[in-house]
Amino acid sequence: MKQLFIMAISIALCWGCAQKASEKNNKARVSANIEGLEDMEIFISYRQKGDRKTDTIQVRDGQFTWEAEMPEPQKVSIMFPNRYSGFFAEKGNIQISGKADALHKLDVTGSELQAEADKYYETLKDLTDRESVIFGQYRDAGDEEKRNLEKRLGDIRSEKRKRGKVYIEKHPESIFSLNLVSDRATMGAYEEIKPLYDLLDNSVLGSDMGKRLTERLEVLKRSAIGETILDFTQNDVEGNPVSYADFRGQYVFIDFWASWCGPCRAENPNVLKAYNEYKDKNFTVLGVSLDDDEARWKKAIEEDSLPWVQVSDLKGFDNVISGYYGIRGIPSTLLVDPEGKIIAKDLRGDELHQKLAEVLP
Repeated sequence: MKQLFIMAISIALCWGCAQKASEKNNKARVSANIEGLEDMEIFISYRQKGDRKTDTIQVRDGQFTWEAEMPEPQKVSIMFPNRYSGFFAEKGNIQISGKADALHKLDVTGSELQAEADKYYETLKDLTDRESVIFGQYRDAGDEEKRNLEKRLGDIRSEKRKRGKVYIEKHPESIFSLNLVSDRATMGAYEEIKPLYDLLDNSVLGSDMGKRLTERLEVLKRSAIGETILDFTQNDVEGNPVSYADFRGQYVFIDFWASWCGPCRAENPNVLKAYNEYKDKNFTVLGVSLDDDEARWKKAIEEDSLPWVQVSDLKGFDNVISGYYGIRGIPSTLLVDPEGKIIAKDLRGDELHQKLAEVLP
């Protein structure tokens, strides 16, 4: 009996040791040495057990260390006071080196996933070099030249997307491929993301990142072309409830914007031009603001001379409507037909006028 008791204790102790060893083996251990980096606090953001977590790390003499449970590889963010830097972490020992004046070029070793990412980004160098030249020309360019530069940048982004798709097709079981799709899903449309999602192997879709991507896709589908718009209700600038049902029977351009959003404010004159041109042709605009400051919201409406109905719940990016559609960046728009079906998304500039000329009599 005594021997059985001792054996049971030994088994329990061994199991406990095995658990601790397993936990230890799942840890990512990061050591960094960044030349010229001042003593400061930095923040490292990552996911643990499905939740976003941020650790505060102290830098001393350009060096810092960080450990975290990392059962699956993932992209980790380092927030320096004036710069963001990201790298792929996984269990094991990882070294980071570089210089404080080039935090966007940190060298990361010890992570196979980061090595895969570096190799992929090297294949895009011809495109990123061309982008750099265009960015350098943009600031001093005139309006017409800026439009040409923007078109060239759009062509480069399109080529990047094509190369990304080819990579995903060739590496469907890669976590990096999964990350490429997940990054696109942050701001992309359902019609763009779903074909890429379908290329991925079930082995990566079963990971935590894969499950989050699946959930994200379900949200994006709500704004897919042909889907019916949500019959939402929010208050206007006077505090009166406005229901989308009041707009049925019209073409409605739903414009998600905010007073603090520079690109939104820059686009407002273009939307106003479209409104004035088509308002007598069964067309209107409905603004949904992601503001959280009522006074700033109302001031922006007045300054930009926006005559259409504006609604908001004044919850910022926690706006119920934008949250339902998974909107993570503005300006973002939906064009809805008289039956309440979404027929176009994210129309800006000339594209808005071209689409309205196409669908309105």
